Amino acid sequence: MNANLNALARALAGAVTSRRWGRAGVLVVVLGLSATGALTLLEPQAETNPPAMAAGDSFALHGKVVRVADGDTFTLLVQGKQRRIRMASIDAPEMKKDADRPGQAFADASRKALERLIAGKTLTLTCYEQDRYDRAICDVPLSDGGTANRRQVQAGMAWANMEGGGKFMRDDALRGLEQQARTQGLGLWGQRDPVRPWVWRYQCWRNKQC
Repeated sequence: MNANLNALARALAGAVTSRRWGRAGVLVVVLGLSATGALTLLEPQAETNPPAMAAGDSFALHGKVVRVADGDTFTLLVQGKQRRIRMASIDAPEMKKDADRPGQAFADASRKALERLIAGKTLTLTCYEQDRYDRAICDVPLSDGGTANRRQVQAGMAWANMEGGGKFMRDDALRGLEQQARTQGLGLWGQRDPVRPWVWRYQCWRNKQC
C-alpha cells in the first residue's frame, strides 16, 4: 500500500505541474481502483474554466463600438459577441433609468460627447476586471495617444471617480484634469453645484432625496 500511495503522490505532483484545473480554478483529480484493489490516478478532467486572473493583471479587448449608453458606458462588438464596457476611473452624470431613478443634468451631453469620440470606431481597450454587472472595466485608448477616459474628464463631461476614497482610480492624472475643467467652468462645471454621480445614486435613487 505504501508503494501505491507514493506512486499516487508522484502522479498528483505531475498533475499540479501540468496545471490541469476544473471549474473555479480547482484541481480535479479522479481516483479509481485497479483490478487488484490498488488506488490509481485516472486522467484529470479537461479544463473548463482557468484560474481567476491575479490582482494587477490586465487584458485587451478588440472590437467595434456599436452603442454608447451614457458618458462612461458602451457596447463593443468582439468577434461577433457584444461586450458591455464600463470606462475605468471616471463617473459620468447618470441617465434617467425609470420614474424612480431620474437622470442628472448634462447626462445626455456627456453621452453625446462620448459618441463623438468613439461611436463606430474599432478600438483596442486595456481592461482590468469584470464588475458585478458583468461589464469589463477598461481604459479606452484613442488614435491621438490619449484615452477617451481622460477626454471625458478634460471636457467637463465626467468626474474622476473618487467614490470610496478613490478605490476605483487607476489613472491619477484624471484628478488634475478634473481640476482644470472645474477652473475653466467646462461642461457640467458650469453648474452652480453639480452632484457627483455616486452621491446621486445614493441620495436620489436609494433614499429618494432628489
